[in-house]
Amino acid sequence: MNESGKQTMVRPPVAVVGGGITGLTAAFELQRRGVPVVVYEATDRVGGAIRSVRVNGFLAEFGPNTILETSPRITQLVRDAGLSARRLDPDPRASARYLVRDRRPVAMPGSPLGFFTTRLFSWRAKWAVLREPFVPPKRDDREESIADFVRRRLNQEFLERAIDALVAGIYAGDPERLSVQQAFPKLAALEREYGSLIRGQIFGARARKRRGEVAKDRAPKFSFDEGLQVLPDTLRERLGSAVRLQSTVTRLRRLPHAWQVTVRTPEGEQICEHAAVLLAAPAFKLAEIALETGGDHSLAFLGGIRYPPVASVVLGFRREDVAHPCRGFGMLIPRVEGFRILGTIFSSSLFPNRAPAGHITLTSYIGGERQPELAGLPAEELYRITCEDLRVLLGVRGEPTFRHHYYWPRAIPQYNLGYGDHRRRMEELEQSCPGLFFGGHYRDGISLGDSILSGLRMGERIAVFWHQSSH
Repeated sequence: MNESGKQTMVRPPVAVVGGGITGLTAAFELQRRGVPVVVYEATDRVGGAIRSVRVNGFLAEFGPNTILETSPRITQLVRDAGLSARRLDPDPRASARYLVRDRRPVAMPGSPLGFFTTRLFSWRAKWAVLREPFVPPKRDDREESIADFVRRRLNQEFLERAIDALVAGIYAGDPERLSVQQAFPKLAALEREYGSLIRGQIFGARARKRRGEVAKDRAPKFSFDEGLQVLPDTLRERLGSAVRLQSTVTRLRRLPHAWQVTVRTPEGEQICEHAAVLLAAPAFKLAEIALETGGDHSLAFLGGIRYPPVASVVLGFRREDVAHPCRGFGMLIPRVEGFRILGTIFSSSLFPNRAPAGHITLTSYIGGERQPELAGLPAEELYRITCEDLRVLLGVRGEPTFRHHYYWPRAIPQYNLGYGDHRRRMEELEQSCPGLFFGGHYRDGISLGDSILSGLRMGERIAVFWHQSSH
């Protein structure tokens, strides 16, 4: 009863499906706003794609390696979680990025003058950049692949030598299939708003500054003393008993004023009532959940989102056994160079304590849309392939002193042509089924920073819904 003698309805908690970084961040934000929450995670650990392992002085990251600080909200989350003292910024000497040309890593230019003097691109490609502001913008709304976009605004060489490597490094994807509007919306927006990528970079910087945002290519990177796993583990600790591991959601049933959630646990099936549901697990997992709304609704369409396989291979070497100085972030490799690895991060140059004294840690990736058949090879074969490529690229000799790998059978969602239809169907479901929300890397961007911001935004939205429906 409240003070007026009327009975107050007690709202059930919010359900978050998925204990990856989006689900944990959303739950943390909800808890901070006074909203009760339960996180259902199907596996026996939190963090999803984030996986940090320390062995014999080496620290291996098998998913993302850094967080891009694109928004002050990410900084605030670290502060709210009590992790400011454990944050690690990269070595300032590790700012160089390399692009492979003629089977050797070449430092990417850091200035306009550097671009026009680099040997990475021919004068034809450099001229294409100069004339880009004068290329007429595309005015229709038809989705376009990033490959067609680059060919239209720049040229084929720029696609083969730069964008193909970038797409492999970010999405492990195929530029001929990825939609520029869906996978690189800010590029499409630059053309739409400014008529040119170059003009958009210049004038769009002012708008980003006003919003307190930083472009991804200029955003500060950071990690934590024991790797990125520190963040999800800390959020789990802060959430306490709200996180339930080995709890697989199998059915969602819409009730008049709530959602009935069926959960499979080691103790048996449980049926719980929740005020709202956030779907923050990978899309292919969500597609397996039965959705009962009394209408013709289903989550099966999420199974159509492509996730190619990727293998992460982390190798440690004695410093004297690697000829290249490896001072920088890492190297990206265009398909035309003919290597099997997609790229390599110079992990121990980027952050301290990633390798014992006198050693170096290199994290390489294999598979993706470029050669999906390689990702699932046995560990020994992956080590052999990686070492062979690194011998050519970085002058590695001898055997690695540390070896570790992780296979992701479905790694990164591909925002391919037609992906706008998936997003439209999510929006329609949210509108027709109040209390159902979608968030995470399959909707709001694949980077770790994107997923964190998605969780924060969803936490805000659901908190508003919860409080409004409580009255």
